[in-house]
Amino acid sequence: MPPLRVLLLYISDRSGHHQASLAIEQALRAADPSVEVTTLDALAYTNPLLGLIINRAYLGVIRRTPEVWEYLYDNPTVLRRVRRLRKLIHQYNSGKLEALLGELRPQVVACTQAFPCGLVADYKQTNEQTVPLVGILTDYAPHSYWLLDRVDGYVVPSAEAAQRLQASGVDAGRIQTLGIPIDPRFALAGDRDRIRQELRLTDRWPTILIMGGSSGLGPIKELVTALDGIDHPLQLVVIAGGNKRLGTWLRRFQARARQALWVGGRVEEVWRYMELADLLITKPGGLTTAEALAKGLPMIIVNPIPGQESSNTQFLLDHRVAVKAVGWDDATRMVREFIRDPGLLESMRYQALEVGRPDAAAAIAHWLLQLAGQAACAPTSATGQPSVSR
Repeated sequence: MPPLRVLLLYISDRSGHHQASLAIEQALRAADPSVEVTTLDALAYTNPLLGLIINRAYLGVIRRTPEVWEYLYDNPTVLRRVRRLRKLIHQYNSGKLEALLGELRPQVVACTQAFPCGLVADYKQTNEQTVPLVGILTDYAPHSYWLLDRVDGYVVPSAEAAQRLQASGVDAGRIQTLGIPIDPRFALAGDRDRIRQELRLTDRWPTILIMGGSSGLGPIKELVTALDGIDHPLQLVVIAGGNKRLGTWLRRFQARARQALWVGGRVEEVWRYMELADLLITKPGGLTTAEALAKGLPMIIVNPIPGQESSNTQFLLDHRVAVKAVGWDDATRMVREFIRDPGLLESMRYQALEVGRPDAAAAIAHWLLQLAGQAACAPTSATGQPSVSR
């Protein structure tokens, strides 16, 4: 039998959507070494200028006017008003998409972000294509932009997300509750002693990991300054991401810090730092959240982005795996409470391990290969695409 062919689409290389796609790609190759996987930034491929504009605009809004993003996110009124514009963008990009699908002839297309999912769904509808299309959610609550007629299946991270999709009219048979795909190394137990030695840290003091996403957002300077003043030995491991100004400030502060302080920029092996940590202070991005849960790492949530991160926060609070701080000073107070009562952290750690889905990428890969195999065996339509029913 010829190799199965899978196309994975995301947007923005510096995003959780990309990391999720890479995790699925790795799991697909592990499950079937002969599979042909293509992983693409859909916007960079079809319209690189638009992709650059959208990425910069999004970061600008999040940093300067998050209340604007809160209004735009999952707003039915906004969705109705931009529907025609979205259709025009999809039509403009359809030529490149047609060439891509014609060249690769995938037996399944899976998208980890709603924009490429909508692009392929509209293309299928306009051109009467039947290639199976799967939407893979990387946050703990679906939003309206995922609701598309020509999506054959959805992968969601939780039972709550599945229920919300069903309440929005998606048939239960189109939903798979498999988790958020993360690097399989998060499922493995790391060598904490070796990692401590490499970072020149000790096992005598609590280790707090501080992250602000790939862009190093949030009140990290204030947090580090306040935690440095706590009257109890700590170890702070701070990931600045792509925020070069923050990284420079942290390295200068390091020279006069009272607490042990380790500083990193863009790091690839996040699992190493989560393996080491006793507590994570972070923004609740979908991938960061799923990774922390897989490692059984309790969280303090600070300054969640309105919209998807607010929904993620609510999921974490409902499952008692995180607490939400109102600003950096409140986060510092919570750290003091955890130091006084380590049992609180242990209870949250146990609950996080119960909720986490470290093998999500493998489960998703298995299902995608099943869909691709069904498509490969199905009769082809007049357009040359496999005719697969939902």
